[in-house]
Amino acid sequence: MKLLVVAALFGLCFAQHDPNTKHGRTSIVHLFEWRWADIAAECERYLAPNGYAAVQISPPSESIVVTNPWHPWWQRYQPISYNLCSRSGTEGELRDMIIRCNNVGVNIYVDAVINHMCGAAGGEGNHSSCGTYFNTKNKDFPSVPYSSWDFNDYKCKTGNGEVESYNDIFQVRDCRLVSLLDLALEKDYVREKVAKYLNKLIDMGVAGFRVDACKHMWPGDLSNVFGRLKSLNTTWFLPDTKPFIYQEVIDLGGEAIKASEYFELGRVTEFKYSAKLGKVIREWDGEKLSYLKSWGEGWGFMPSDKAVVFLDNHDNQRGHGAGGASVLTFWDSRLYKIGTGFMLAHPYGVTRVMSSFRWDRHFVNAKDENDWMGPPSNADGSTKPIPINPDTTCGDNWVCEHRWRQIRNMVIFRNVVSDQPLANWWDNGNSQISFSRGSKGFIVINNNNWELNETLNTGLPGGTYCDVISGDKIDNSCTGKKISVDSDGRATFHISHTEEDPFIAIHAESKL
Repeated sequence: MKLLVVAALFGLCFAQHDPNTKHGRTSIVHLFEWRWADIAAECERYLAPNGYAAVQISPPSESIVVTNPWHPWWQRYQPISYNLCSRSGTEGELRDMIIRCNNVGVNIYVDAVINHMCGAAGGEGNHSSCGTYFNTKNKDFPSVPYSSWDFNDYKCKTGNGEVESYNDIFQVRDCRLVSLLDLALEKDYVREKVAKYLNKLIDMGVAGFRVDACKHMWPGDLSNVFGRLKSLNTTWFLPDTKPFIYQEVIDLGGEAIKASEYFELGRVTEFKYSAKLGKVIREWDGEKLSYLKSWGEGWGFMPSDKAVVFLDNHDNQRGHGAGGASVLTFWDSRLYKIGTGFMLAHPYGVTRVMSSFRWDRHFVNAKDENDWMGPPSNADGSTKPIPINPDTTCGDNWVCEHRWRQIRNMVIFRNVVSDQPLANWWDNGNSQISFSRGSKGFIVINNNNWELNETLNTGLPGGTYCDVISGDKIDNSCTGKKISVDSDGRATFHISHTEEDPFIAIHAESKL
């Protein structure tokens, strides 16, 4: 009996590391703060045709509504119930979006906030996205319902009830993160309510969850909750398919809690990836692209089959969370495209692309005073729809990095090469590098301040290929550069250091 239980738990854990993606698709896109109606349309018109595997959506649960500052992005991370109404839309619009995305083979992963409810200063009344009453002073959330018995205040040993030291695992997991009311996930009643919320979303057709603030929850509590989750909806997934779980655990080293404590439960976000790749591409502290030859576990990262990786996320692109100033964002578009190109070409981890909105940056003592700003909104605080320009970019301050040609085409590149090993590495001892993914794809990057002129072994069959960075392959012609690969797999590359995009990528499906 004991062996059967262990086997069952092992099977559950293993399954929750699988993204459950369809049709050879590999990359997630985080459509941060998008409305459900816009995501549904984007799945059909852009994501599915361009090989995106999945969308990470913003938290769909009812949240507090903050008007000072004016409807900040972080209000979505302060739930007051598990009702499915948010500024992204109604429960009906959420359901329609999930159906439409699944029908074109694009998975939906929900950003699940289950560590806490809203902040202790949230107040009393019905200033919430569904209009539901709550009272933070009494810890009364009647729509769940939660009461004062369902929070961790009795366990926290700090004077103010807040996390004061990240070297104390009990504080980190039992005290309030920035005043957010910390749920007592050790209680069966709380576990039941959280699992009920997640299972409702599974029944609706979601394929998995990005679980927020996992470092602030005990792994045993999470294991219990995840063990209560249903298999995915068989309308779109095979019977007994478990939801994909990826956990936000910020571990840059030097703290008591390690990302490895969560490996058995699902994948984990590798924040060191974001911080270190930004530093290399910015060439800070003498870093060079040639050092990336051992990228991945060789840099002290978690095992590839446990990792979800990204160049930036909604927190650290604003200086929150982890990574610091080295993190590359859309504000540094040239370097950002280089970094995203490398990430999508390299085999390490499950990749997630960010899709952002602009805010009005205002720096005081190197701090962006406007990093709280929410998405483009109407006067009443409702989120604006995403307009699509004639050139396929987005308007009205929606950045839509996932629609940038260079990023979209590298998502396709990753799909083409997904079963191929990294091979044929070359570097100049500095910041010019190239490598192949077996015999299906090849990338060369020039991040030096001088020209690259090299004949390199691509590993690809001979023929003429379209560079998918400078243009597209349309019918049987290239709108950008053409690369001629000889019968021995070698090709000559010229990349000026002044080019807008100083890298070239070719793959089996870009061959003429």
